[in-house]
Amino acid sequence: MQICVIGVGYVGLVTGACFAEFGLDVTCVDKEESVIRSLEQGRVPFYEPRLEEMTAKNFRDGRLNFTTDIEKAVQEALVVFIAVGTPSGAQGEADLQYVKEVAATIGRCMNGYKVVVTKSTVPVGTGRLIAQTIRENQTKACSFDVASNPEFLREGSAVEDFMRPNRVVIGAESEQALAILKDLYRPLYLIETPFVVTDVPTAEMIKYASNAFLATKISFINEMANLCDLTGVDVHRVAKAMGLDQRIGSKFLHPGPGFGGSCFPKDTRALARLAQEKGYDFQLVQAVIKVNERQRELMVEKIEKTMGGVKGKRIGFLGLSFKPNTDDIRESPAVFIIGRLKEKEAAIKAFDPAGIPNTQKVLPDIEYGRDLYDTAAGAQALVIATEWNQFRNIDWARVKGLLKEPVVIDLKNIYEPERMRELGFTYACVGR
Repeated sequence: MQICVIGVGYVGLVTGACFAEFGLDVTCVDKEESVIRSLEQGRVPFYEPRLEEMTAKNFRDGRLNFTTDIEKAVQEALVVFIAVGTPSGAQGEADLQYVKEVAATIGRCMNGYKVVVTKSTVPVGTGRLIAQTIRENQTKACSFDVASNPEFLREGSAVEDFMRPNRVVIGAESEQALAILKDLYRPLYLIETPFVVTDVPTAEMIKYASNAFLATKISFINEMANLCDLTGVDVHRVAKAMGLDQRIGSKFLHPGPGFGGSCFPKDTRALARLAQEKGYDFQLVQAVIKVNERQRELMVEKIEKTMGGVKGKRIGFLGLSFKPNTDDIRESPAVFIIGRLKEKEAAIKAFDPAGIPNTQKVLPDIEYGRDLYDTAAGAQALVIATEWNQFRNIDWARVKGLLKEPVVIDLKNIYEPERMRELGFTYACVGR
């Protein structure tokens, strides 16, 4: 079966490479010729474990191809996935301009029956909008179906999430489209992956509901951590006990500087805006957004308080990406916090295993370390902002000798407070 994936960003490229790994013939389309040429040379434009190797392997084997020729790709495919960006608009709504542009192009290119599938995260009603746009732009009448197949990929483990998912959600309103999409995912039947089959609007809502709930868990545990700081309680013990309740679960109960990335901030804003457009005041999601924004400011205050002020002081920063195993700095709490510290006239030197090139574009006037030890040298405090594995095994005796003052502010709670204080550090963390 021939499929086409329009958009070779994070979702599109992972989708295309993984379907090719399933043995399908995949053509990935993007209008940026430089990106397509790089992919043909085996270079993936972002960091994601296993993806570059998988992309190169399937390209060599002829199952995965890249092109800027959207007309040819659409005409040769039975299934067309839309995987373009849906950034936040001025009021927090999902900006669907790229989705509509692609839908119009599909309509103009269509030469026979197609299943057009949204992988992008889109608000309820987008499926109907896509269908209408395709019909309005068809040069000749062709039958088609519009379906929704939202992605649930975690950056840093996206390949594993696609190949061994918790569930696959398919929103389709014709038996033909449903049968075709189920056939695409045939390899997952062997590992008994649950399939949720529903209509298109429900599938669109499932993605927003899932992300909003996970964001809610993060904001809740951050609120609890702040209260634990004020009451002398260890939030880790609280979270562990909560997580053992099967109704709650242990995932996403890890306090820190707040959530970031390309999904949770954007999707919570879009859901709140969708509710507002429908005349409903979604107070819980609005509170989740406000708590997350405040949490970043509270981390700035924690750094200031621990250091006795930051003006004119040198701070080493470990972590720039919003989470480990990715170079994605979109809505990164670390980048926000560094920006606020700079406003307060602190001198920053930062290190991240993958996120430095992207951060240099938005923070060109800070220093960047060669490694974590170079970053610590001469600093009056060391801040841990992303839980990369290499930050979990730091030689603290060496760091203590490098720091100007033995101050560590661990915003990800990687280390045990008592042990760090035994080693002679002034140690601050979140909710402990």
